[in-house]
Amino acid sequence: MHINESAENYLETILVLSRKLPVVRSVDIATELNFKKSSISIAMKNLREKNYITVTDAGFIYLTDAGKEIAEMVLERHEVLTHWLVSMGVPEDIASEDACKIEHVISRQSFEAIKNRL
Repeated sequence: MHINESAENYLETILVLSRKLPVVRSVDIATELNFKKSSISIAMKNLREKNYITVTDAGFIYLTDAGKEIAEMVLERHEVLTHWLVSMGVPEDIASEDACKIEHVISRQSFEAIKNRL
């Protein structure tokens, strides 16, 4: 299952928003990421074509099982890596920013080792 960093970020954002909002719409994603709605529309089309999301006629966006699996993996990595960096004295805002970069490139083995160490 190879998916690019941008798609992972969109899926993670949909998951996070779905935990805060009753429904997720393109405008919610655009607001959260500070992107243009047109960019979000293109990304959602790509995610829909890859069967990572479904979009209702009303424009509500839902993760498919495959999309949710990826989103949960990325979010877990983000949370664990942020916690790890904070525990080493990195300020939380910087730790979260760095975790966002690392979460997409770290190997499963390295991530599991960090997670197990915590």
